[in-house]
Amino acid sequence: MERIDEINRNFFTLFQEGRELLRKDVGAVMDAQREKALEEFKAHGIPYGCENYLYANLLPVLERDYNVSLRYVEQEVDLSEVFQCNVPCLDTHLLLTINGRFWRGNERPDVPEGVIVCGLAEASVKYKELFDKYYNQFTEPGRADGLVDLNTMLAQDGVFVYVPDGVVMERPLQIVNLARAKADLMSFQRNLVIVGKGAKATLLVCDHTLSDHYFLMNNLTEIVAGENALMDYYHVQNQHLGASQINSVFVSQRRNSRFEANVISLYGGFIRNNLYAALTEEGCECDLYGMYLSDKKQEVDNFTFIDHVAPNCRSNEHFKGVLDDSALANFAGVITVRPGAQKTEAYQANNNLLLTDTARVNTKPQLIIDADDVKCSHGATVGQIDEEAMFYLRSRGISLAEARMMMMFGFAHEIVGKVRLEPLRAKIDDLVDKRLRGELTKCHNCVLHCKQ
Repeated sequence: MERIDEINRNFFTLFQEGRELLRKDVGAVMDAQREKALEEFKAHGIPYGCENYLYANLLPVLERDYNVSLRYVEQEVDLSEVFQCNVPCLDTHLLLTINGRFWRGNERPDVPEGVIVCGLAEASVKYKELFDKYYNQFTEPGRADGLVDLNTMLAQDGVFVYVPDGVVMERPLQIVNLARAKADLMSFQRNLVIVGKGAKATLLVCDHTLSDHYFLMNNLTEIVAGENALMDYYHVQNQHLGASQINSVFVSQRRNSRFEANVISLYGGFIRNNLYAALTEEGCECDLYGMYLSDKKQEVDNFTFIDHVAPNCRSNEHFKGVLDDSALANFAGVITVRPGAQKTEAYQANNNLLLTDTARVNTKPQLIIDADDVKCSHGATVGQIDEEAMFYLRSRGISLAEARMMMMFGFAHEIVGKVRLEPLRAKIDDLVDKRLRGELTKCHNCVLHCKQ
């Protein structure tokens, strides 16, 4: 606890000493929310031993001596050199963030009339009415999380997206989060996505590391799905072993909206994904999917919280993992059905495949039901490759190695197959195949030769 207390004091000192830099170029509401977050952080501090982080060991990640830059540093980027999407036929509006900040070299995307895409700090001043209405309004359900408070305290920029009522964005918006520095770095990024009544949008987030240093990224995204809105969210995490991230997504759904998320964790050091969804009005549908492939000493934590506030809503979540070597995976999923949220349907599953005796999984699905007319279920499995299925494949002349691959790929594809962007789904299938064969031992398509 002494070390945790010291880390908490260091963050408090960082905030106090950087106060003037944090105020620069942001609107009054963004600045005011920092003060509220500071009081919350004083109360909670870094999560340690609490229920939502029961199996996560944050100390090895947080006690590293990172630099934190609160002063804007202009980054010169040749997009053709540092990033290649390498997904054939994937037509997106591409945006870059660098170390948590909206890159000023981004071209304004050719989006439908009325759609706003810009940096978060810019939006806090230029689109004040929209920003003030929605910023930091959805980070409360089921949490007392100092890492979320830290993001609100220290994040200075990110991506702001507004899709007006009735507008359909045919092309996905792709946000590429780049990490690049000359020393170990901690960064904070904040995104706000507002999808209006009857609107439709797809957001694809990709993480890439461009230098051989240790990184810790604390990123938070708030998403508002208006009445009858359709929103798809994809996140592909593929960084070197020295790059760790805490990624939190808070979703607030209005009447008859549909939200679907798919988080694919291919490579990285410590990865913590927090997914919170509040179904606040009748007729909402929410689907959360996740796939994690881990080896060596990687650790992947997935925490989900689905809050059924209103009646006649449906949710479904399914997370799968394949673990090799001494990898560790933790899954905790909470579905809460509030009093009055009758006719709720909620399903949750977590399945894990262990390839070695040293790989480990902690899994804890939970239901909290305060209504009596519901259909809810949850379950978890942890096991090794089915020997009977292996025997069946071997008896048909398939080699041991290939049979093992087929079993693992089939297990993983159930989640990847949920991706509705066909070119992306095909590329992720390819990456998963390479990952399972041991061919993807660093960030895909990376020109670096990282020591990690």
